[in-house]
Amino acid sequence: MTFATVMVSLALDQSNEARLQVAGELAERFEADLVGVAAARFASPLYFTDGAEAQSLIDREEASIRKRLADLEVQFRAATKNRGGRVEWRSAMDFPARFVSAQARCADLLVSGGQSPAFSDAFALASPKDLVMQAGRPLLVVPDKANWLDLRSVLVAWKDSPESRRAVADALPMLHKARDVTIVEIPEPGDDRSAMMAGVTDVAAWLARHGITATARVSEAVRNDAAAAQLEKIAGDVGAGLIVAGAYGHSRFRELILGGVTEYLVTQSARSVLLSH
Repeated sequence: MTFATVMVSLALDQSNEARLQVAGELAERFEADLVGVAAARFASPLYFTDGAEAQSLIDREEASIRKRLADLEVQFRAATKNRGGRVEWRSAMDFPARFVSAQARCADLLVSGGQSPAFSDAFALASPKDLVMQAGRPLLVVPDKANWLDLRSVLVAWKDSPESRRAVADALPMLHKARDVTIVEIPEPGDDRSAMMAGVTDVAAWLARHGITATARVSEAVRNDAAAAQLEKIAGDVGAGLIVAGAYGHSRFRELILGGVTEYLVTQSARSVLLSH
């Protein structure tokens, strides 16, 4: 299993350097095609006092968006001009999450930036929170300060859920290149630790049959510490450059309002995260 096509989603109002660097490096590492993609559209005011003024404003704003999308293409091509393999650019005047998710049908892996605001502008930004739900492909969220994908140590944040199972399967090409892989499950009050240990051991054995050596562990319960805080500590302890996790195991609305592991993963800035839903 490998990545034959890597797609990178660029944003109008965010830094794109890190995601371009990581996507390009991944394309080289896996000898994959690289596709750049971006979209935006003008959010019209609810009403106008004059029809001619309205059309003039719409024309100006749409021309501005086209220019900014063209500038993103220039940035993409400049960042990839010295890389081997096939390179392609796609853009449109459309809702970003809708357009990027549709284009992801031709990709094995979608790369995006992090630091998504809680409530983002759907006209200008393809939020990773939307992409992971809509694209049907694994999403690699890259912090703005990253300049490469560090696979020396990978942490799999396990929960015995369909989302986690998909995430680990989607991450196989990266796990094959990792030096150290740790699978950890964080218990909740009342959980059976022995049953959890049997579960993560099963996952480690499954990975071993794919030629990947992994360490299985169940985190010690820490009173009053949220799962996200425990995960951050473990990631630091093992020196993880990448976290692999299933996205939104609970209700997305619940995580958005109350906070949760997925919300933490798409906003933390220390390490890259591979998410699947």
